[in-house]
Amino acid sequence: MTPVELSRVVLDAVRCAVAEGQLRGVVPERVVVGEPGAGGCGEYATNVALQLARAAGKPPRQVAEILRSRLVGMDGVRDVVVTGPGFLNFLLEEQADPLGGLVREIRRCGARYGHGDALAGEVVALRVPYEVRAEVVADAIVRIVASQGGRATVEHGEPVNVRPVPAPEDPAPLGPDAARWALLHPAPHDRPRITADHLVQREANPLFRVRYAHARVRAVGRNAARLGFDAEPGRLGEGAAHSDALQSPLADYPRILAAAATHRAPDRLARHLVTIADAVLPFVTCVLPLGEEKPSAAHRARLALAEAAGTVLAGGLSLLGIDAPEHL
Repeated sequence: MTPVELSRVVLDAVRCAVAEGQLRGVVPERVVVGEPGAGGCGEYATNVALQLARAAGKPPRQVAEILRSRLVGMDGVRDVVVTGPGFLNFLLEEQADPLGGLVREIRRCGARYGHGDALAGEVVALRVPYEVRAEVVADAIVRIVASQGGRATVEHGEPVNVRPVPAPEDPAPLGPDAARWALLHPAPHDRPRITADHLVQREANPLFRVRYAHARVRAVGRNAARLGFDAEPGRLGEGAAHSDALQSPLADYPRILAAAATHRAPDRLARHLVTIADAVLPFVTCVLPLGEEKPSAAHRARLALAEAAGTVLAGGLSLLGIDAPEHL
């Protein structure tokens, strides 16, 4: 069970508890599930009971116990433990395969993986100055807000509410993709570098690493097809180095995307794509069979994980308005 799947399960439990009168208040649009904090246990945890307590008119631990009674015994969940003031901690069944579930979730959603309803029904009015970086940032915000169910409008007028530090010069000579990256990757308070470094095909260039990682995944898929096997989520087997480093940023992508939408911060998405790319590149070396080795179920599972990462990279770049080439 992935964090996204578990979040849906918890949200359904909250809806049922409210509908049946066990809890009062408005059902939240989303439930955040992450790693347990200090004093927690299990694979995942959520503080949703603390968020609901005031409206429910009950202590957070009582709210947590109400939800726990609905969550214990769910498929893939071995136990739910209440800790601290009311945190729900989830212990998954040993046979559960969180990584396989994550890969299947990404394959099911495709480029829409990470899209959600955090801003459902919300209209975000962006007011920007007549300046190229502000225009590009606003355009990316429109795409990212839409990925979370909201709608953003852009106009020029006071008071301005999107004002990143302006570009020191015209980025157009870099070309559309490198120019957008140069303007979107830095935090809004940082001055963007409009230099040829963004065009260099080397590891020192973050944009190159992201696009190269995507292209490498696509190349691995083509090579696997020539060897006669395709992707199938499952156990990676021994020798699947770097898979743990890749699982975490892929699982965290929906949270990062929702935060980028909520805080109007495309730079958060851009930097997370770099994190994913840096985890993908070492991993792809173990996807294809070596020498006389025959393709196995483990190779198919590794290919599925690599392709899932490529899907996320392509989807993220698309939200930034940047092309994800098949060849590089």
